[in-house]
Amino acid sequence: MDATLLLIILTSLFTPLLLHLLLRHHRRSTLPLPPGPRGYPILGALPLIGPAAHVSLANLAKRYGPIMYLKLGTRSVVVVSTSSAARSFLTTFDHQFANRPTATMKTKEAAYNGEDMVFSNYTPRWKLLRRLSTIHMLGNKAFTKWANVRRSEVMHMLHAMHESSKLGKPVLVPEMLICATTNIIGRVMLSQRVFDSVDEELGKFRDVLKELLTGGGIFNIGDFVPGIGWMDLQGVKAKLVKAHRKMDDMMKKMLALHKATMKEREGCPDFIDLVLASELRDDDGEKLSDVNIRALLSNMFSAGTDTSTIIVEWALAELIKNPAILKRLQSEMDAIIGQERILQEDDISKLPYLQAVCKEALRLHASTPLSIPHYSFESCEVEGYHIPADTRLLINIWAIGRDPDIWENPLEFIPERFLPGGNAVNIEPHGTDFEMIPFGAGRRICVGKQAGMVFVQYLLGVLVHGFNWQMPKGEEIDLKETPGLVIPKEVPIKAFVTPRLASKVYF
Repeated sequence: MDATLLLIILTSLFTPLLLHLLLRHHRRSTLPLPPGPRGYPILGALPLIGPAAHVSLANLAKRYGPIMYLKLGTRSVVVVSTSSAARSFLTTFDHQFANRPTATMKTKEAAYNGEDMVFSNYTPRWKLLRRLSTIHMLGNKAFTKWANVRRSEVMHMLHAMHESSKLGKPVLVPEMLICATTNIIGRVMLSQRVFDSVDEELGKFRDVLKELLTGGGIFNIGDFVPGIGWMDLQGVKAKLVKAHRKMDDMMKKMLALHKATMKEREGCPDFIDLVLASELRDDDGEKLSDVNIRALLSNMFSAGTDTSTIIVEWALAELIKNPAILKRLQSEMDAIIGQERILQEDDISKLPYLQAVCKEALRLHASTPLSIPHYSFESCEVEGYHIPADTRLLINIWAIGRDPDIWENPLEFIPERFLPGGNAVNIEPHGTDFEMIPFGAGRRICVGKQAGMVFVQYLLGVLVHGFNWQMPKGEEIDLKETPGLVIPKEVPIKAFVTPRLASKVYF
């Protein structure tokens, strides 16, 4: 071969590679990575993270700082543990970190491969799902429209608890709450009550939710070392696939019944009717598939039931453990509402101590201790650190709510901190005050934050206004957590209730 021709061929082959390497070197930031543990070969820092990941990461942050870089297997992860650092990432770089790491076992096997609203990327389809949810269910106007449904199901719950009291039976709090909230969501979305009572079917549904929400929070080795993902070393995939199949079957049955009863709802459409009608008129070119609809239903049932009921149960546990706080809250409601009727949603704005109790529960026991992972496809520079491309971002909401630099006596349950004279009187949990972000912040803030607050305040208020509470003889309230994507109490509250209002209230 002619030497000149050979030189031309070799130059054409290697010049692009050389340019790529030179440009890559030129683009490399001179800033350091955030500090973090060195980790181990192959697994990186994974062995340093225990079952309660939020606690492990909070302890590591005490050593390495509020912005911490970890190499978990082959993945880059940044963990943020203070309000100021969270503000930097979720304001200035909010758009950049609005995506999700979709190549995870949780997303593929239990979140419809990212076709839902919680685990999908920041796409036009996600925006459509969020917009429809806001317009027809969770926005101010729509949420007010469904107030009668919430009141009806709360009265069902009160009646069932009153009957348990008459029979001298204890009440299993999370099951009562899940029954009420699931029926509220079922009626709003599908015009269907899901459960008639606390029974075996409800128990099965609760077990499915538990598998999805606790299993989904485990740091799955296969997500961080993809080459061994097929081995499912922790058994997480098998459990999530089984739980997801049960949930999806439930969604299919509900949608089939919904379709069969379409004529019965003429002139009175529910959420799914409105979503389907809106989709037909959508001008943005985005269309929802059957999978999108089932995924959205699953999101609403899981996020709308378990997360709200977890906070209510934690708040009730703290009240039973602190009888002086419980008595003050009951006295406030008796003074404003009396004992001839039960609390209504319109009363909440007149009950500052109830609001303070709920805020304190959200601060101390955020139901989602670590944010759903954010993800950036591009590199950036934050607070003097280089953040590489393809990095996952975790906000340690649990640690922020217990930061001693922000909160006085952070491990104590003190609702008064949110009242006039308290150091947190101006802090609200809506995503703009980063000292407490139980619903997240930025573009990916929980779409149901308003509904979540009303659910927590209304349900807790009704339970405390309507009944006195007593633990079974010899038992005390336990404040241990069950680790996962959400953190319910390890031991559910099972207590005896005594009606404290006029008998007519419960019927």
